Amino acid sequence: MADSERGGFSGGFGGGKGGKGGKGGKGGKGGKGKGKGKGRKGGDKEEWVPCTKLGRLVKEGKIAKIDDIYFYSLAIKEPGIVDFFIPNLKDEVMKIQPVQKQTSAGQRMKFKAYVIVGDFDGHVGLGVKGAKEVATAIRGAIARAKLSLIPVMRGYWGNKIGLPHTVPCKVTGKAGSVRMRMIPAPRGTGLVASRASKRVLQYAGIEDVYTATRGATSTMGNFIKATFEAIKKTYSFNAPAFWKQADLTEKMMPQQQFTDWLRDEKAKRDAAIKHQ
Repeated sequence: MADSERGGFSGGFGGGKGGKGGKGGKGGKGGKGKGKGKGRKGGDKEEWVPCTKLGRLVKEGKIAKIDDIYFYSLAIKEPGIVDFFIPNLKDEVMKIQPVQKQTSAGQRMKFKAYVIVGDFDGHVGLGVKGAKEVATAIRGAIARAKLSLIPVMRGYWGNKIGLPHTVPCKVTGKAGSVRMRMIPAPRGTGLVASRASKRVLQYAGIEDVYTATRGATSTMGNFIKATFEAIKKTYSFNAPAFWKQADLTEKMMPQQQFTDWLRDEKAKRDAAIKHQ
């Protein structure tokens, strides 16, 4: 996303390169550049090299869609898997707060970043990361948010007309002292929520919902976490659409289905290492 949307940190890690100073006259020195650092690299991204079995299957095209990963509750341990299936994933920094730790040498200062990612169409993730520099904390939080990406189950209020637009049932999430309750709303109601929780719901692709909160909602970190936990519970409700038992023998797990390919691929990698 644009650096202007990242809480106004364009100077520290989003600014352009400093301009060159002009040449001085006889005996004079050139002026100093006025830039604030090199800024974030916006060039071509490095090629993703998978380091897990699931990542190798994804890059090779053995897994068609990310829903196949969620179907078997497989752990996503590489952000590249999410980028492969959802290249248009958006991210936004929700909060950056300084945290301190008392040590024998004094106080140690760090920055804690809260970042949400989503495609505005049924996938959302939340990441929290602390680091000594703001830019490092944001990069780490984005990576963690991609690893925690979850599918969002959407439903209807009343008749099933058009596309799903709200939560399928009443759900509650809790973090710290904050409780977030979401209630299905009629089409056209919009997101009846505060500014922070509304942004998380927008990234999740929910269009209409009523919300009720309790606790210290001024603590934005716990407020965002409670909203994320409530969204996560949309798939914990056993709706009638899920009553039919799936035939697991008909559709095997990816690691089981492509066992031979994984074995041959590992043999090739081992041979290449030996020749080096």
